[in-house]
Amino acid sequence: VQLVESGGDLVQAGGSLRLSCVATGNIFAMNNMAWYRQAPGKARELVAQMSRTGSATYADSVRGRFTMSRNSARYTGTLEMNDLRPEDAAKYFCFADLLSGDTYDDADWFDHWGQGTQVTVRA
Repeated sequence: VQLVESGGDLVQAGGSLRLSCVATGNIFAMNNMAWYRQAPGKARELVAQMSRTGSATYADSVRGRFTMSRNSARYTGTLEMNDLRPEDAAKYFCFADLLSGDTYDDADWFDHWGQGTQVTVRA
């Protein structure tokens, strides 16, 4: 199973980006999905998460500017980021709790992380 993020780029402050996350492999279901970010010298922080039922929560610093969505049938997720600020610059990571295995009977829940996609915001 792999999670692959894309969409990171260099943007001007006030600009927008759309990050995507795709999970591939022998997947049977997806539970929680989330976006985290990590800036140099800082701890990884939760940006947004969405439950299997579609209930989303956001970090205070991004609420109202970022919107997370997911497609549970396709095991994908997106993070729409608007009004980007220099402090949003970081490597963004996708996380997903996935039911995976060789067969459904052998499947179990595992946490998966993507490799990250870089977001740079120029003031």
